Amino acid sequence: MGLSATEAALSVGSARVCVVDELVERVDDRDRVLGMVVSRRQAVREGWLHRVAVTVCRDERGRILVHRRSEQLSRFPGLHEVGVGGAANVGESYEQAAARELAEELGIRALPRLLFTFVNRSGLSPHWLGVHEAVVPDTVVPDPDEVAWHGWLTEPELRSALLEWHFTPDNNEVLGRYLAFRTARS
Repeated sequence: MGLSATEAALSVGSARVCVVDELVERVDDRDRVLGMVVSRRQAVREGWLHRVAVTVCRDERGRILVHRRSEQLSRFPGLHEVGVGGAANVGESYEQAAARELAEELGIRALPRLLFTFVNRSGLSPHWLGVHEAVVPDTVVPDPDEVAWHGWLTEPELRSALLEWHFTPDNNEVLGRYLAFRTARS
């Protein structure tokens, strides 16, 4: 499949991805908006900081939603992850981006709670990552263009899956920080 004028091919580790262009705001090393709107492709290529929001979804029993990305997706097709999310659009807060992504990917209307942010350097390029949490119904109906498979795993089941399944490059850092945050709060 050829790439359009708004796509670029990149490799991260053994994963080959193509990046569909979208507009993002550049931010500085303290997560302050610089007032510069750029394409996400350019931000990735140049290593410019921008914002991304992900939500770790739990059900009422405390299980964590894990999903496998659709094979048609431009970034990390077919890989597993625990965070549902994507880039924050221009003028969008982390919370707004997280809520939009939950609606787009899982068909869920929820207000995810922002837990923390950090500079993530383990994905395609460095970016500020806002990690959220939401308790959602265990009967989600994912968009098949976004999610090929999903399931609810307990933390021990998830730890086993991390050793056996292929996850996105930043998944382990996101999950590790998320679990450490929850442990520190309990």
